[in-house]
Amino acid sequence: MESVLKTILYEWLERKLPETIERETKLDLKEDFLVKKITVVTGFRRSGKTYLLFHHIKKLLKRYSKKEVVYINFEDERIVPDVSFLSQLLPMIQAVYGDKPKYLFLDEIQNIPLWSKWLRRVVDAESVKIFLTGSSSKISSVELPSELRGRCFEVKIFPLNLREFFRFKNFIVDKEKIKYLADEKAKFEFLFNEYLLWGGMPEVVLLPVEKKQETLQNYFATVVKKEIIDRYKIKNELAIKTLLKLIVNSTYITVSKLYHTLKSLGLAIGKTTVNQYLSFIESSYFFTPVYFYSPSMINQLKYPRKPYLIDNGFITSLSTKFSKNYSRLFEHFVFWHLKLKEESLFYYQDKNKNEVDFVVLKDEKPEALYQACYDISDFETKEREIKSLKKAKNKLNGLNLFLVTKDFKAKLNEKDIHILTPLDFC
Repeated sequence: MESVLKTILYEWLERKLPETIERETKLDLKEDFLVKKITVVTGFRRSGKTYLLFHHIKKLLKRYSKKEVVYINFEDERIVPDVSFLSQLLPMIQAVYGDKPKYLFLDEIQNIPLWSKWLRRVVDAESVKIFLTGSSSKISSVELPSELRGRCFEVKIFPLNLREFFRFKNFIVDKEKIKYLADEKAKFEFLFNEYLLWGGMPEVVLLPVEKKQETLQNYFATVVKKEIIDRYKIKNELAIKTLLKLIVNSTYITVSKLYHTLKSLGLAIGKTTVNQYLSFIESSYFFTPVYFYSPSMINQLKYPRKPYLIDNGFITSLSTKFSKNYSRLFEHFVFWHLKLKEESLFYYQDKNKNEVDFVVLKDEKPEALYQACYDISDFETKEREIKSLKKAKNKLNGLNLFLVTKDFKAKLNEKDIHILTPLDFC
């Protein structure tokens, strides 16, 4: 173990860091070593946590040496998953480098047993700024071990938003040029269509189209195995995999409906287990549920939930439906735009099935309504969406109304409804 650790530390001094592209998610690198707080970076697998660390490490290396800024990847197969490896870490760094580090970046540390107890001791005793990453919800704010509560800042990272996507594609969004120059407009629409179909997983964005689907399917298989089946020690693998497929292909879910569907497929599983499996899948960050809006919590829970997958690429690469559902993809796009602004989101539906996609709350009261409609060129479609917004406004009282569509030249003869397009999200 000592030999492995020395090897890793010497390799770090020689390692060339990969090229990185700046994200909008930032880490606090202030040189305040007296603040006893750990920065925890969480998020879905392959959403860019490690490269976020590398980008900030490169910033630090303009002021410090690699002996002062140390990175350890705990998914290195040479590392023995034993807390004694952690116990040796700081003493060995001091022995090899001549001093303790100022910054310590620990990637996927949750793979080591008792990691949180070691961290508690280190953060209390040492003057070092520590940054952690982890795909597993073991280090999320919800399930953070009790010994670390109140000692961590959580930074969540998601797949690329639209602005970041264009940056990765080296496309500068000039709104005036896009509106008036055909070539700029065509390039913008081509890239937006790629984003809509294949999503914003950083590696996938940089891959040629022919490799995107296979890569996304491999991501999915890894998440299912490592983040759900292995972590929760699930024995009924067929049931959890079937449940995941149902979520991917559903616009609404209820425990009862999922239970009956699984039962009809010959899978013996109880409703309680279905509900438990849903919580496991959600904790892996694979999907986020949106509930029906009602001041009554009981009513919220009575209605179906709408599942929004972490990335559009999973809808395209995993859906059993042959044709691409652009309406659903566009609705996911709008959802994540609002969610990344940390909006409190619900959906609303009246007794006549007139539905509004997103109700945004402020101080627990409806503030704005958003309707996502990929194409409003059809008159009946446009009128239906407008009708749903107006009816919801009357029911929920004075609100800001927004209709989001792909066509940035779309117009409405409605003074109280604002049109938004992807160009407004850049």
